[in-house]
Amino acid sequence: MKLLIVKTTSMGDVVHALPALCDLLRALPEAEVDWLVESPFAAIPRLHPGVRRVIPIAWRKWRHRLADRATWRAMAVLRRTLRREPYDLVLDLQGLLKSAMWARQAIGPVAGYDAASAREPLAAWLYRRTAAVPRELHAIERCRRLAAAHLGYTLPTTAPEFGLQVPPAEWKAPARYAALIPNASRVDKLWPESRWVAVGRRLRAKGWTPVVMWGSEAEQTLAERIAAGCDGAVPTFLTVEQVAALLARAQAVVGLDTGFTHLAAAYGRPTVGIYCDHEPGLAGVTGPGPAASIGGKGQVPKLADVIALLESQHGPLPPG
Repeated sequence: MKLLIVKTTSMGDVVHALPALCDLLRALPEAEVDWLVESPFAAIPRLHPGVRRVIPIAWRKWRHRLADRATWRAMAVLRRTLRREPYDLVLDLQGLLKSAMWARQAIGPVAGYDAASAREPLAAWLYRRTAAVPRELHAIERCRRLAAAHLGYTLPTTAPEFGLQVPPAEWKAPARYAALIPNASRVDKLWPESRWVAVGRRLRAKGWTPVVMWGSEAEQTLAERIAAGCDGAVPTFLTVEQVAALLARAQAVVGLDTGFTHLAAAYGRPTVGIYCDHEPGLAGVTGPGPAASIGGKGQVPKLADVIALLESQHGPLPPG
């Protein structure tokens, strides 16, 4: 059986789709699985040994340049790639019009959520097959249920597995370290800088070097200030795969609601996710190791509460 998974964005959503892949490969071990994903996140499915081919898409860029001939040429190339061979099933785990539209470019029956279950109900009109999945479930559970419904196997009752390989470490990290992820794509997701410094000091007092992550010039400036305040370290610019290598070896991870925080939890690292702009319920930090989410819409977590969660995972943290 040849399958195409469509789960293009964002990084956290791509991570949340991995347990569905693990489930279907256990039920259908001979399945050959390709994955359509936005280029910046392509490293995630590439780290799963069950993915035969990763097909990058640049829709986030193309949608702003639809008047350019180069955009249409690039989309034509992607369409030819998607139609290189037929699929027995094209499974859209995203449930959006954009994902359904690109799923339809492949050769094969397209399956997804029904109109009551999809994030954008109109997407259901583009599917040949639909299935009902309660919207109030965690994103991981929704993906697992949708895949089981369309591929005809019994939904596992076991905890979700992510199946990610750990890539080689390229940045020389300290011997023992904790990763801090204080940057996010939106200002309303941010947590006060002084609290990051305080967390870093407590982790440093435990004997772990705080390694502060960043991805842009502005984020690097913030990371350097936080690291200076807690005797931490700031890595060079790292690719997604290199960040995965670092997170997978951390003693602890504290991060905002970002894809990298969810990736750390997927590797089973003790992880605390800080939510400042929305409820974590449907997309809370989840993984095979200790994982906790704190905060919510208009509920900026207190420093003491974050420290308490860290201590529940690691034991007492000496004063910083």
